[in-house]
Amino acid sequence: MKHNREKILIVDDEPYITELLARWFTIEGFRCVTASSGEEALGLLAAETFDLVVSDISMPGMTGIDLLKTIRNLWSDSAVLMATAITDRETAILALQLGAYGYSIKPFDRNELMIHVANALERRRVTRLMREYERDLEEKVRARTAQVRQREEQIIVRLLSASGYRDDETGAHSRRIGLYSAVMARELGWDAQAVDDIRIAAPMHDVGKIGIPDRVLQKPGKLTPEEFEIIKTHTLIGGTILDDPDIPLLRMAKEIALAHHEKWDGSGYPSGLSGEAIPETGRIVAVVDVYDALVNDRCYRPALPEEEALSILSDGRGKHFDPRMLDRFFGLLPQFRRIREEVREQHDDRGPAGRPSS
Repeated sequence: MKHNREKILIVDDEPYITELLARWFTIEGFRCVTASSGEEALGLLAAETFDLVVSDISMPGMTGIDLLKTIRNLWSDSAVLMATAITDRETAILALQLGAYGYSIKPFDRNELMIHVANALERRRVTRLMREYERDLEEKVRARTAQVRQREEQIIVRLLSASGYRDDETGAHSRRIGLYSAVMARELGWDAQAVDDIRIAAPMHDVGKIGIPDRVLQKPGKLTPEEFEIIKTHTLIGGTILDDPDIPLLRMAKEIALAHHEKWDGSGYPSGLSGEAIPETGRIVAVVDVYDALVNDRCYRPALPEEEALSILSDGRGKHFDPRMLDRFFGLLPQFRRIREEVREQHDDRGPAGRPSS
């Protein structure tokens, strides 16, 4: 019983060939359309979908090889079967290399041709199933990745919430640092995934402050040298808390925790790194962290006017800050101001944020 309803486009400059093939394919239950040239075939392909194209190779104007190349580029879902004279096998092999599903030798043997057609259509069916499977698998992977990402963000929120019991700085400040850092990373040409990573990782830069005593962290006055040594340890504590080499996001967060108080001239802490030995993530957060600390209220002083804060940042060029990073920062100031306006303190009644430790 014939139940095939696939549509076949027959392309040949010899009318009796297209008529013969159309009659054979119709008897087998296929729907057929014919074209006398490659150019005519392209017009038909642009207007409707074909499961299979059976094309002669040697045609005036656009050859079958040229038609095959165009079909592979524009209508890759259509299978292509080439027809060639017995003396032109090398061209037929080239057609296979270019993506044809097979070739048949003229003059045609009907049974052999039908076998080639059946094989081409079956290969097309299997190829489509594989593509659908791959798309489904990619979608499942994306969904799974999104779930993992959501869990990672939940873990981070819990870490920051735990820190929040000790230091109000982990509220709006932490969120702003993430948003600032993402803007900087995007400007530096990072890919979308890395930009999103630093948006999530940068807010954990000071998570190690959970291990700093309140008498130091919340001290309203100037720190003694001994107290400053204590507060400097928050970088190492943060690095320990975030130490999980199997989670890329936490690897970045650890890098930032350890590097955001390093200085371009090597006078920072905890390792005294200098120049480009400081990870780029740390150099980004170093700039935006100091900026945000200066223009917002602290437990030991009110916010500075932005003009004064920018002057302090400029004075740190080549000493505290990577000059290139500082230049990018100044070019992005309108975006940072907008972020400051959009981010609202979640607990306005909890008072000013804690000591930045810079």
